[in-house]
Amino acid sequence: MDQNTVSAQIAAAHETIDRLRAEMARVIVGQQAIIDRLVIALLIRGHVLVEGLPGLAKTLLVKTLAAAIDASFKRIQFTPDLLPADITGTLIFDPAGRSFNARLGPIFANLILADEINRAPAKVQSALLEAMQERQVTIGETSYALPDPFVVIATQNPIEHEGTYALPEAQVDRFVMKLKVDYPSAEEELKMLSLYLDPTAAPTAIRRVLPLTEVHQIAHLAAAVHVDEKIERYIVQIVTATRRPSDFRLPSLAAHISFGASPRATLALAHVAKGYAFIQGRAYVVPEDVKAIAYDVLRHRLVLSYEAAAEQMTAERIIEQILGAVAVP
Repeated sequence: MDQNTVSAQIAAAHETIDRLRAEMARVIVGQQAIIDRLVIALLIRGHVLVEGLPGLAKTLLVKTLAAAIDASFKRIQFTPDLLPADITGTLIFDPAGRSFNARLGPIFANLILADEINRAPAKVQSALLEAMQERQVTIGETSYALPDPFVVIATQNPIEHEGTYALPEAQVDRFVMKLKVDYPSAEEELKMLSLYLDPTAAPTAIRRVLPLTEVHQIAHLAAAVHVDEKIERYIVQIVTATRRPSDFRLPSLAAHISFGASPRATLALAHVAKGYAFIQGRAYVVPEDVKAIAYDVLRHRLVLSYEAAAEQMTAERIIEQILGAVAVP
């Protein structure tokens, strides 16, 4: 398929994606950047970690996305007493047939909201890790494929530490993006309040914008977005700068970064940049696409040192310096 044909098809599909974004924005006031990134995660089949305070519509975001594409949705509340079988399913003995039958767990859905994921113990995290990475679940001696698309959107509360377990770096790296949900602006919050207090306003029904089968077709188009060799080199240099900042005239960052981003971050930057270019209606990636999503892709992949914590150096500030130091093609 030549690039002109791809461009025409992407332009047509972009209108459908715009309707999806508009439908979500109709239900959820504000949070347009988060909406866009959840749509990207759906298109590239990438898992997302969402960090935000309670009451910022994290659950509503995922439920709205699932309803708008007519996808199956399950919410799993993670707690310290949760067992792997509570997520994946288990074998149930059938006395009549004198055999064990698999009862599939809630993980078998297109969109999974893993609420307060850092409250679950290590065994549950391991079970979820297999599902996220292999897109399958093993019950007994049999492996069961998860539905396609399969996207885990996990939430965690940044201010609660009691009764929580730190996520293993290996699992955190499986999340293609880490999104930070912030407070709405005063104008957005006023609009929310007006809608809530309006006695004539009926509960907002979410309209199905596109069927799940069409999502597969659009995802295939998003994968066809072109990444020039210069952009590929730019992405690699950004990730390399997190490992060897001195090579990019950032010697002060070396003491702040214990471990830089993995090669999986390079792949994630490319995939998410393609998805971002796609929802902008373009068939090719430009440097601004990479910059726009670099914070979401890299912030959870940098392991900062104690010196960084002492100097209140955040991952966002480090990424900002790296983007400023790496030459833009």
